[in-house]
Amino acid sequence: MTDDASARYKRHRFPAEIIAHAVWLYYRFPLSLRDIEDLLAERGIAVSFQTVSEWTTKFGLKFAHQLKRRSIGNFADKWHLDEMVLSIKGKKYWLWRAVDANGYVLDALLQSRRNKGAALRLMRKLLKSQGVAPRVMVTDKLRSYSAAKREIMLGIEHRSHKGLNNLAENSHLPVRRRE
Repeated sequence: MTDDASARYKRHRFPAEIIAHAVWLYYRFPLSLRDIEDLLAERGIAVSFQTVSEWTTKFGLKFAHQLKRRSIGNFADKWHLDEMVLSIKGKKYWLWRAVDANGYVLDALLQSRRNKGAALRLMRKLLKSQGVAPRVMVTDKLRSYSAAKREIMLGIEHRSHKGLNNLAENSHLPVRRRE
């Protein structure tokens, strides 16, 4: 470990390697704080889940950025697109979301409309951020998706069915990432 990294973990009871490993486990895998407490206990390290929570709050941002940087470009080539209505100060807005086949949220966009223009904006934003077009695009039956797809992504397979888009429908729920 470099001097800069070891200075960051100074005045902690546990060595930097244990703290780094616990924070890495939390951000890399869909584990709860109590799961990490159990994993460390199996290795003979007695740490409470509150301590792990404090470590993730203090040191987690760096790990999250490193993992996100590594995963860019490693997303699946199947995108699930969905929208849901939100009410903000009494006005309706639409939250457009895109999730890949592994359950990673690719992007989200808040729009005041639910039309072809909003779908186009989401698709352009996705293409710009991902850098690669998907092989397959899965949506619900909203016709705005197919109209926008015809304009931007011509050679892409589009699957529009009621039951196929459950991955995007449930992307906001705090469940374990799909394996």
